Amino acid sequence: MDPPYAPLSESCAKALGDKVYEKRKLASQEIEKMVTEFNNKNNSVQIRKLIDVLSTDYATSRDVNRRKGALIGLAATGLGLGKDSDKYVNELVTPILTCLNDPDLRVRYFACESLYNVVKVARSAIIPFFPELFAALSRLVTDSDQTVKDGSELLDRLLKDIVTESSQTFNLEAFIPLLREHIYVKDAFARQYVISWISILNAVPDINMVNYLTEILDGLFVMLEDNTPEIQRMCENAISQFLKSIRNDSSSVRMEDTINTLITHAQSPNELIKSTAINWIREFVQIFGTSVLPYASGIFTAILPCLEYNLESKRSIKESAVSVNNTMMLLVSTKELKTQTGDKIDLSSIMDVLSQYLTHNSMHTKIAVLKWIHHLFTNFPNEMSQHASNLNNNLLSTLADNSDEVVLQSLSVLAEIVNSQDNRENDFKKTHYRKFLLSLLNLFSEEKLILENRASLIIRKLCVLLNAEYIYRTFAEIIADEVPNLKFASTVVRLLNIILLTSTELFELRTSLRTISNEKSADLFQCLYKSWAHCPVSTLSLCLLAQSYQHVSRLVTLFADVEITLELLTELDKLVQLIESPIFGPLRLTLVSKANNCADAQYLAHALFGILMLLPQTEAFDTLRNRLQCVPNYWGQNPIDERNSLEYKSGIDFDALEQHFIKLQKAHREQRIVHRKRSIITPESN
Repeated sequence: MDPPYAPLSESCAKALGDKVYEKRKLASQEIEKMVTEFNNKNNSVQIRKLIDVLSTDYATSRDVNRRKGALIGLAATGLGLGKDSDKYVNELVTPILTCLNDPDLRVRYFACESLYNVVKVARSAIIPFFPELFAALSRLVTDSDQTVKDGSELLDRLLKDIVTESSQTFNLEAFIPLLREHIYVKDAFARQYVISWISILNAVPDINMVNYLTEILDGLFVMLEDNTPEIQRMCENAISQFLKSIRNDSSSVRMEDTINTLITHAQSPNELIKSTAINWIREFVQIFGTSVLPYASGIFTAILPCLEYNLESKRSIKESAVSVNNTMMLLVSTKELKTQTGDKIDLSSIMDVLSQYLTHNSMHTKIAVLKWIHHLFTNFPNEMSQHASNLNNNLLSTLADNSDEVVLQSLSVLAEIVNSQDNRENDFKKTHYRKFLLSLLNLFSEEKLILENRASLIIRKLCVLLNAEYIYRTFAEIIADEVPNLKFASTVVRLLNIILLTSTELFELRTSLRTISNEKSADLFQCLYKSWAHCPVSTLSLCLLAQSYQHVSRLVTLFADVEITLELLTELDKLVQLIESPIFGPLRLTLVSKANNCADAQYLAHALFGILMLLPQTEAFDTLRNRLQCVPNYWGQNPIDERNSLEYKSGIDFDALEQHFIKLQKAHREQRIVHRKRSIITPESN
């Protein structure tokens, strides 16, 4: 009858479960010798019987020493089998894997040692058990006992060597779900373990980890947030190696899924994660070109807030964001894209994002947004037309921004929108210009700070970007027809007038108004006059510019019925200063001109003497008087024939204009009276 633990001898079986390590070691040497003999005789029955005894009677025993004996015995069996251990690898590995979870730390350590010896002889035969080994080691690297950790690290290094040399047979596809499962672990040692495997596999030439990048990239970015410097370094290196692989060959990467992961992490509050993600986006935009444009809205969400960074620590993030922004703008301009707009770019989602960032705190972000809107209207005017109405209010609100650059860029966008509509509709002048400028006037009316601090800049810029004559003509029509607030109308006219007289941008418009004998110029003059009549001094300025000197001399006499306020005197003072400026050089020369039989010179002198009489004896009075003292008297000796004046030759009905002026001034006077009565009854609060 065989002994109870056959083929083990009774003494060997007893020693294998002894608490003394040396006795167990002696027993294992006997087992190794026995297995070698069995193997030489091809006695697989006895070998399997021995393994079964070790697995059943020892490995699952409640006695901790017997479990230790099982482990050293199984290792000895593997060593005895040598290269033939691959035939029994399942029977050898399974009980050892179970012992890796043993509650006794020494058992866990001996399990690591035993498995190491089995794996060392089995080599590539162990590959089918890799998922189980990987999962077991991921737990052991976090073990509370350092000796167990050390044992697991030795086993891990051996396993990496085997996988590297057996890459042809390694089932990467089966391993990836396991890797994805473990990549979100929190423990620092477990994270190091996972990253090390990713790096090792990515370094093997025969294994293309880029194929599975989308499965693990999110987890790698999550691990970048770890506070352990070593983990950050390992993670950065792994991510960097992946990017290097993509640069060399981008055919394997699933760009669509990957870029969505990058966009998500580019919005992380963690600077390292954000920097790494945006750097990847920059590379993807350069590598994949127009293929990234369907994801433009997400990319904008990621990069636009980064344009505000000014701290040195965030400099690289800003530089990468600027690079992405510039490259995207070039991609949108490609000829290929313009013919395939619907397939390449989602304008609606892009405009949603851009509209959102129009109200961002950063000047740089707002400027970038405005440049993008301008760029899109330039390249896709027809497709962008549906977004124009929704944009107008947002764009008008940016005109109150503290930055002149933001205001100017916003005006460029507004002008481009107007011009893009101009190209589509013939009746543009009477519809879109009027609608846009009416919105602008309403903004001035509602926001006094914009009127006081920004209106001049806005109007001058618009006159450059759009047609200055249309701008002034439309403003005049709106003021005449749709501005019931007479005081506001007067304020706007005063502003438009000073811009007209002093701005270099309006040189051509001033030149046009000086030739009212031309029918087009005469029509423009009359259009402006009807709204300029809200402000007496502005009306004088306009008529002086248009060389309607006879009418000026008549208007001055009407000032007897106009309330002479401090505001009016201040305006007259400014008018005198303007008369002395280069803009009115032709006017001063008219005073010594014999043209038109001296008619214009005499009417002008009469007008200027009238203005002089309105002025108190201030510096302006002295300036104008000195100027008039230089006027020769030779032209005043002959009677004036009004038919010789430029005003007469224009064909304009100045009598009707004069009546319009009187009517408007009367309305202003009545409104001032009503306002004064109200202020007495209900005093304005401070």
